[in-house]
This record gives sequence, structure tokens and C-alpha cells, in this order.
Amino acid sequence: MDKKALTEMKQKLLQQKAELEELETTLKESSQPVELDQSRVGRLSRMDAMQAQHMALEAARRRREQLLKIESALRRLESGEYGYCLACDEVIDSRRLSFDPANTHCVSCAEKISRR
Repeated sequence: MDKKALTEMKQKLLQQKAELEELETTLKESSQPVELDQSRVGRLSRMDAMQAQHMALEAARRRREQLLKIESALRRLESGEYGYCLACDEVIDSRRLSFDPANTHCVSCAEKISRR
């Protein structure tokens, strides 16, 4: 991968990281504990709130996981290891990286992993 493409990937990764971090701070309220006072909130409304809370917690977990992948990709960029499959050490197709710059595996290795 040439220097220009690496720079573009780094910018894309940094932009995604900033967006996820901003989203994380914005959505922290939705994962707060659900109030159990049934005199103020009906039982079904409370159940809806609890379901929304669980969905928000799962979304937050996925955002944190994506942030870790992005940070890992940025470290690989700095060390010169970016763009190579972690399983077979072959070059990851640039189209795959342009779709998701945090990808760590080539298509064939990703397929093998998903079949497990």
C-alpha cells in the first residue's frame, strides 16, 4: 500500500474513532439504571425502559469493541504492519480496507473464521 493510501486510511480511522467517542459520550444517559418506582412509571413502561437500557448497553459494548479495533489498526499503521492479514500475513485487498479500515483478515481467512 502506498503512502497516500496509508494516509487516507489513517484519516478514515481517526474520523471513525472520533465519531464513536462522541457517540459514546452522547448516549451514556440511555444506559443509566432504570428507576424502579412503579408509582411514577407503569410496569410495562418500566419493562420497555429496561429493554431500551439493555439495547443501549449492547450498542455501547459494540462501540467499545469497534474502538479497540480502530486503535489496533492505528498501532499497526504506526508500526508498518497495517494491511497484512493477522492469520496468513498476506496483503489485505485495498477494497476490503476501504470498506472497513479496521479489518484484520483477508477475505479467505475471514471466511474460515466465520465457518468455525
